[in-house]
Amino acid sequence: MQFKDQLGNIISLSKTPKRIVSLVPSQTELLVDLGLKENLVGITKFCVHPKNLRKEIKVVGGTKSLHFDKVKAVKPDLIICNKEENTKEMVVELQKIAPVWVSDIFSIDDSLDMIKQIGLLCDVEEEALSICSKIISEKEDFLNFVKNKPTKKVAYVIWKKPLMIAGKNTFINELLVLNNFENSCEDESSRYPEVEKDFLKQADEILLSTEPFPFKEKDAITLSKELDKKVSIVDGEYFSWYGSRLVGAFSYFKSLHS
Repeated sequence: MQFKDQLGNIISLSKTPKRIVSLVPSQTELLVDLGLKENLVGITKFCVHPKNLRKEIKVVGGTKSLHFDKVKAVKPDLIICNKEENTKEMVVELQKIAPVWVSDIFSIDDSLDMIKQIGLLCDVEEEALSICSKIISEKEDFLNFVKNKPTKKVAYVIWKKPLMIAGKNTFINELLVLNNFENSCEDESSRYPEVEKDFLKQADEILLSTEPFPFKEKDAITLSKELDKKVSIVDGEYFSWYGSRLVGAFSYFKSLHS
């Protein structure tokens, strides 16, 4: 059986994979929601959902730093990666161990395609289509909810030192746009540019994400005082996880407009 990943690479599988290593937290959660928990043999230390998964499944490293010997030891017949989360060098090395399927996500449509493709790969198409249907329904409902909400210019901050924000050519930006949020980043050349603190002043509101840097309420209070701007903590998983977590994302987004 031959399959094409989202980079256009062809991978060959002799049978439906039964031993899967997932190196992307949001896609690990998706695999569990697809009913494939028993097929997972390796995950990363950042695969925090479901809550106790890291106690049950072998942790083989981080998203950008792996123990290849641990991956090899669990004898996977499929490894699932992402272009942004994992490095090209990692993928090349992993291809020596097992077939590697790589996602590449910029939009909701890319996410839906990824879910369907993994469903096809792992012979859980019906479950994948069910998740996609829920995401589409929740998105349509949210768009009706938000269509008359005013546009707000925001800066979405992902890192503290140095200060880094999400740029326009990102999945995060797609979700900002769906929320009627205008991204204050005009730089099209960098996906996650470094900025000076004064740059944030041009936004109507500053959003501090809970990941990858774990911003806390005290950070919001401090920055708000420094810049005399509204600063809010937002759930980074709902803005950047592109698997089954999207099912609940739009209900969360509604709370941002109350």
